[in-house]
This record gives sequence, structure tokens and C-alpha cells, in this order.
Amino acid sequence: MTPLPHGRGSVSPSKRAAFALAAIAVLICLSLTGMTVSSQGLLLHHVAGDIHVTAPTVHFLTGKSLSRLHDGAAVPFDFQLVIATGPGASGSKSNVVARSLERFTVSYDVWEEKFSVVRVHDFRRSLMRLSASSAESWCLDNIVIPAAGLPAGQQLWARLEIRSGEPKEPLAANTGINLAALIEIFSRPSRPQQDGWSLEAAPFELADLKSDLRQPDSKKQ
Repeated sequence: MTPLPHGRGSVSPSKRAAFALAAIAVLICLSLTGMTVSSQGLLLHHVAGDIHVTAPTVHFLTGKSLSRLHDGAAVPFDFQLVIATGPGASGSKSNVVARSLERFTVSYDVWEEKFSVVRVHDFRRSLMRLSASSAESWCLDNIVIPAAGLPAGQQLWARLEIRSGEPKEPLAANTGINLAALIEIFSRPSRPQQDGWSLEAAPFELADLKSDLRQPDSKKQ
């Protein structure tokens, strides 16, 4: 086959190489985006002066934890929301400016096929007869950080970690919540018998966050 001349209507080898590199870069970006769907699935917004989070792509009432619930066990889930200044996951995470730690205990009614959730440090905040998605959303809606304590005009990043409590974990039986123990839990890798999730939001500034005019969830059972 006679090669086309490098003139009008043809592409030079150098340009073909540049196009190939660009295509590879696009594929890498798409691949990375696909690989980090869960880690980039954290959304932040204002609600009545507090920073709330949602995570539409993550469901934690699954896997080993769901099996334990179906077997009649009450399963604790630990949440840590961290907001810091700096470049985020790819750089330093030392400058944490705010942190929220919560534990929720989830149980399952095998007859009604519904979930109940209790916020451990405030037993007055609980809900019953929930679907799995509603139980997950209610837990996330109760993870808050006051916006007033965050620096304005600086780039921030946020990360949410979720861990299921280990079977027969002593802390799960406590009537209160030990924040120091929760910090220690998140300072170590999750163990094989635990389910765990980590999500990170895109870099943001306070002024960029969408304000939600709804009132915070105040339902109590």
C-alpha cells in the first residue's frame, strides 16, 4: 500500500503520536474516574449553618454486616467526617480543621424486614421501621460539622470513613460513646471481619457549597 503524502488531508507521524498520547490520557482519566467513584462520591451542602454530607453511590447495609443483621445481631457502624485544608488525598492530610465522630447501632426486624437505628451518644435520636436506604440516609444526615468553625476563602477537602463494628466489640455495649476509642479505631486499618468505606469530596471552598433550605432531620422515636 502506497503511503499517503504528508500534505493536505494526511496526518504526520508526530501528530499521530500526539493524538495517541492524548487518547491514552483520556482513557487513563476515565479509568481513574471509574476507579474512584466511591472515593469521589461524597457531596457536601449547608443545612441551617451546618455542613451535611450525602453519599448516593455508597451503601453500607450490605456484605458481612447485613448477614449479621439478618442473623439477629445489632451491628454498630462508626463514622468519621474530616475537613482539612490542603491538597487532599494526594497530599498532606495533617491540617485537620474539623472532625465529627458518630456511632450508630443498627438492628433488623426479620418479620417486618425493616431496620431500626439508634444514635449511640444520644439515645433519644432513633428511628424504626426503615428501609435500608432510609436507614443509611438517616445516619449520614446526622453526621454534621458546624460551618462557622471552618476557614473562609481557603480550599478545603473532606473525607468520610465508615466502619462496621467488630463482632463482640466491648465498645458496642457501652451506654455512652468514647470519642478517644473511635479516634483510635480510625487510626488503624479495618480488620478482615469489618466492612469499611472511604469517600472523598472534590476540593471546595465554603462559598461554593450549595445551601439547603430544608430543616435538619428532627424526627425522634
